[in-house]
Amino acid sequence: MGPDDERDEPGGGAGLTRLSLPARVAVAAGAAVVTVAAAVHMGMVFLHVAPSNTVSKQHAQAIGDYIYPEFEQNWKFFAPNPLQQNVAVQARAELKGPDGRTTLTRWTDLSAQDGAAIHHNLLPSHTQQNQLRRAWDFYAGTHDARERPNGLRGSLSEEYIRRIAVARLSGQEGRPVQRVQVRAVTTVVAPPPWSDEKGGGDPSYRTLAWWPVATADLPEANR
Repeated sequence: MGPDDERDEPGGGAGLTRLSLPARVAVAAGAAVVTVAAAVHMGMVFLHVAPSNTVSKQHAQAIGDYIYPEFEQNWKFFAPNPLQQNVAVQARAELKGPDGRTTLTRWTDLSAQDGAAIHHNLLPSHTQQNQLRRAWDFYAGTHDARERPNGLRGSLSEEYIRRIAVARLSGQEGRPVQRVQVRAVTTVVAPPPWSDEKGGGDPSYRTLAWWPVATADLPEANR
């Protein structure tokens, strides 16, 4: 058995050296792409969570477009002060019948719909996970305790969550939606038995006023 025979045995020689030149170029290019992608990802996340600085201010739009919604950092999930509330967004509609009379639907738990769609789903969509939650956070952050907008984005947040509610409630009983009403039901998560914190109790409700539905609010199929 000569030297050439030894190189043909399994395990003899380096794996890459046995590849053809095009294959080695492809492997090197793939490794370079993975390295660059990892470096970009780590850099974007670092600039997002780091204190405000010249680079993050100059490229704030690009950083935000990359981070949201897939890589959003929500520190409420972590100790020492994790989120201790469950917030369910619900909606109901006023429907107009053929005779001109209106009827009210029951409250529909929109958050429960998203939860059911995500449950046992290995690849839930970002719409199911984030759209409703972010819409309510957007509204709550742009309105005061009397539901008055505290900035120019207040009207936009109302339009956003109203259209989500209309899209979810349209088509019920085959009658058009005249108005919608949204509310948030907040339930405090009971603390563990070993904790001295107080929690639980009855849920609290934040009920918004009725919103009339315009043609622009309707899904395209119902316009």
